[in-house]
Order: sequence, then C-alpha cells, then structure tokens
Amino acid sequence: MEKTAIITGASRGIGKACALELAGSFDNIVINSCHNIADLEQTKKEVEAKGAACLMITGDAGDYDTVSSMMDKISAAFPSIDLLINNAGISYVGLLSDMTITDWNRIINTNLTSVFNFCKHIVPLMVSQKSGHIINISSMWGISGASCEAAYSASKGGVNAFTKALAKELAPSGIRVNALACGAIDTQMNNCFSQEEINAFCEDIPACRLGYPEEIARMVYHLYESPFYLTGEVIKIDGAYL
Repeated sequence: MEKTAIITGASRGIGKACALELAGSFDNIVINSCHNIADLEQTKKEVEAKGAACLMITGDAGDYDTVSSMMDKISAAFPSIDLLINNAGISYVGLLSDMTITDWNRIINTNLTSVFNFCKHIVPLMVSQKSGHIINISSMWGISGASCEAAYSASKGGVNAFTKALAKELAPSGIRVNALACGAIDTQMNNCFSQEEINAFCEDIPACRLGYPEEIARMVYHLYESPFYLTGEVIKIDGAYL
C-alpha cells in the first residue's frame, strides 16, 4: 500500500529536510507553505527527483478555512494519510512590552492553531484507518521558556501539551502523536541574530554548535519507524542544552 506524508512549512529548513528525507521511503509527499513559493517549488523538484510523487499546496496553515480547502485537494489526490508533520512556524524576538496583539495572534496562529487545524481535519481520516502518526515540530523553549520570546515559548508550550493530550485521546484508535522539542537549529529563522550572537550562543551549547535540519529530519523518520508504544512524548533534540 502506498504511504503518504504531509509536511507543513516545507519550503526550507526543517520542513524541506523532512520532505527530502521521507522521499526515499514514502510514495507521496504533500508539501505546504504560505510564503516562499519559489522555494516550495524547488522542494517539490528535489522530492520528485528522489522518486516520490509530490503535491504542492500553498496557503496559511494557521487559517482554518484555508486548511479545509487544502485538505479537499489532498483527499482528492490521496485516499489515506500515514504521517502528518506539523512544522509551520515563525518566531518573534523582542520585549513583551513592545509586542502588539497582531504580533501575538500571528505567532499563536502560525505555531499552535495550525497544529489544531491540520489535526482537526486529518484525525477523522486516521481514526477510520485505525492507523497514523502525527509528529509536531516543537522547541526546547516550549519546555523552559526563552527571554524575549514569550509568545514563541507559549506557542510551543501549547504544542507540547496538545501533543500529550491528543496522544492519550488517539492511542486506542491506533494513532500515535509525538513532538520533537528542537534546540537551536541552523535555519533562516535565526537570521535576526548576528553571527557574533550565534557564536556566543553556541558556546553555551554542550554540543558546541547549532543543530542541522537534516538531523531533525532523520529523527522524524526514526520516530515514525519506532514502536507503537512510543507515543505522547516530547523528545528533546538540543545538543544537551537543557
């Protein structure tokens, strides 16, 4: 039977790395992004070059109606979904006193509401299949909190709690839900920091460097292949920072 995976935020970084990693073992890869459409098209080409069919769906994962429309297209193309990777995410670095309600809503919608939106649509399908795996890409800051990243930390803390709760709800239906709490990963999300700031941060990481998107992607695949009894976990992958 063909295997299908959906990856949100797949135009670059962790999402793209996951798409390329899974292209070697999944028949169908669905990739999504709201912005960076040219990058998403490049991801599609690279996935197809690895032999997997690739459906590119553009739209805001944080908007419920948009996700409904996207799921109509996905369901028409592929009757079953084996793996959902909720990876769409953005950051905000700054004092809470400087944050606007628009900034707050944008972070929460993109990082947390997007997880609800896709799960809301995909869970019934997985329940009918009595199988499936949902992997949420979270952050170590959702565990410990980060100064000047209150909204980001709150959104990822929400993802972690959502993961644990949904795993308990879906385990009787043969569906697993897990999260990866990533440390500082070398992606364009860090462009707001100078190289000097990044170097200084790396000095505090026991692994002495940023993580690579490909490392997260490999962990996603290993988690997908892991035993069914591994569910409801928020697994840190942070170079021993926390």
